[in-house]
Amino acid sequence: MAPSMAIKNNTEPSNLSEFVMNKGHGVKGLSETGLKSLPKQYIQPIQERINVKDVLQGQSIPIIDMSNWDDPKMADSICDAAEKWGFFQIVNHGVPIEVLENVQEATHRFFGLSAEEKNKYSKERSSSNNVRYGTSFTPQAEKALEWKDFLSLFYVSDDEAAALWPSVFRDPALEYMKKTEIVIKKLLEVLTKRLNVREIDSQKENVLMGSKRININYYPICPNPELTVGVGRHSDVSTLTILLQDNIGGLYVRDEKRDSWIHVPPVKGSLVINVGDALQILSNGRYRSVEHRVAANGSSNRISVPIFVNPRPSDVIGPLSEVLATGEKPIYKEVLYSDYVKHFFRKAHDGKGTVDFAKI
Repeated sequence: MAPSMAIKNNTEPSNLSEFVMNKGHGVKGLSETGLKSLPKQYIQPIQERINVKDVLQGQSIPIIDMSNWDDPKMADSICDAAEKWGFFQIVNHGVPIEVLENVQEATHRFFGLSAEEKNKYSKERSSSNNVRYGTSFTPQAEKALEWKDFLSLFYVSDDEAAALWPSVFRDPALEYMKKTEIVIKKLLEVLTKRLNVREIDSQKENVLMGSKRININYYPICPNPELTVGVGRHSDVSTLTILLQDNIGGLYVRDEKRDSWIHVPPVKGSLVINVGDALQILSNGRYRSVEHRVAANGSSNRISVPIFVNPRPSDVIGPLSEVLATGEKPIYKEVLYSDYVKHFFRKAHDGKGTVDFAKI
């Protein structure tokens, strides 16, 4: 009997784990078996499911037109959004639409590969820790699995990417990263100016954007989307995250004041920007890293492509001296960034729990 047929009627943990994780089929392969009901391993506790009653209707995060970088109103809009929402969308950002479309097509090409081919990049088989194909988030730590497959690529150099990254995805991904570089730098210049940083020197540039990681995420059609999640509640550990989403939708951002969730509707050609924990710490809490999550979908496959802009693993992060120069008391201690990231990845998604690691 073919594995795809066997898994339909047998969702015992060992059998499902073998098919989804060890064989590399992922939840995409599980979905493509024609599954009629969600395996119990993916059923989330009621409090972790996305309830339509908790979603604010008619609310949205700011959409900011980036066509005029010299406009002080635009700079104020970016900083205000980072303070109030922690999330915003940008349009007219200068990244060509064909670059965005190419990386989306390349994402579909990678996930369209055979399970055997994708599995060459799994944790157990990848030739480098910088290249990782997997499913869910941290399956070994999760009580309920998330309905998502991913490929995660830590950028070191074009040469390493040429040697190690999947060829069906590599070139469009590198082009996407290059074209977003100027947008990232300008955003950080604007955001740090409000923190009294006059100039981003080489040392600050390393702390703000010394390393990058690009992920591609695949959320296949789910038989019972109301019982699970694509991604659970979390905030990112980055300085900034630049997200390209397709036209399906499903990203939700927390409105802490109203204890509700806001859907982030896809806007063609836009990029979603969110503040990560590293920038919350560097700004001493002025900019907010906000909880977000992704819904599963019962009728459409969804993809997204985030770039995580991070400090270098060897950097120590804490509130910037310019922020504390006015006498403001630090609310975060200095932490080694690699320790912070390890803390994040050794546990299941837990909302804003990671940032407590750095609190005084």
